[in-house]
Amino acid sequence: MRDLLGSRAQTNVPLAPRVTLRVGGVAELFVEAKTIAELIECVQLAREHAVPFFILGNGSNILVRDGGIRGLTIENQCAEFSLDVTDSILSVESGASLPGIANRLARQGWSGLEWAIGIPGTFGGAIVGNAGAHGGTMADNLLRVTILDANGDVLELPKTNCAFEYRASRFKRAGGEIVLRAQIEMTRDDPQVCIARMNQYTEHRRRTQPTEPSVGSMFKNPPGDPSAPLRASFAGQLIEQAGLKGARIGNVAVSRVHANFFVNLGGATARDVLQLVDLVRDQVREQFGIELELEIQVVGEE
Repeated sequence: MRDLLGSRAQTNVPLAPRVTLRVGGVAELFVEAKTIAELIECVQLAREHAVPFFILGNGSNILVRDGGIRGLTIENQCAEFSLDVTDSILSVESGASLPGIANRLARQGWSGLEWAIGIPGTFGGAIVGNAGAHGGTMADNLLRVTILDANGDVLELPKTNCAFEYRASRFKRAGGEIVLRAQIEMTRDDPQVCIARMNQYTEHRRRTQPTEPSVGSMFKNPPGDPSAPLRASFAGQLIEQAGLKGARIGNVAVSRVHANFFVNLGGATARDVLQLVDLVRDQVREQFGIELELEIQVVGEE
């Protein structure tokens, strides 16, 4: 497989520096895809030769196990985008930075993505997980996506065919379909209003989220029940009320700032993280009868 990829391929590449939690093993075989054509080529080669592959974006919302990732890891660096000012439609490749483009467009008076200013991910990852914050989600303004399907065909899907749900989509549930690019509807607004909105969200993030390396929100918020107490609505509240703020295993801890964030105190391992996940889940289940579901994706070998 390495011979087929040529000089682009590297072996035993550390993945911890490429993920936001800063833990995890190495990629057995690693390649950067800078264009959609390269991304498709790498996926097709892996499929043709029965080599397992994993597509890495910005490394948020991902926990790489300590044994690393076997097969081929493809880092998606496809980041081209354009804005049709007549139709107010953003066309963007899946490896582009979500907060970077949100910031750039908002400062030009294009609204619709300000909520994403603090989410350190790519458009592709945000679509797969239907990322959201501050009342906005990826599905809100999405018009259509272009994908590479399991048969190697490039298809265009309207939003209605993406099966978006809370922090999920058809791409996350089924697998085998790879988001290549997306079209997103933007709206015109006063640049200063857009900037003020982003600043408000950024300030909220600084006040309510930890600064240490983390994977983002560890657990999904459980389904809300209007008649239930507030404690059943948010994963962070459940963890805090279970007395687990600051709980620590090895060098990973439940953040004292926001209990749904696990932070790397320096030198943490993926095993530490998963043991802490089990501890938190067990305590929340025992105390509240609620099963917390991971929001993050766990990949790789133990």
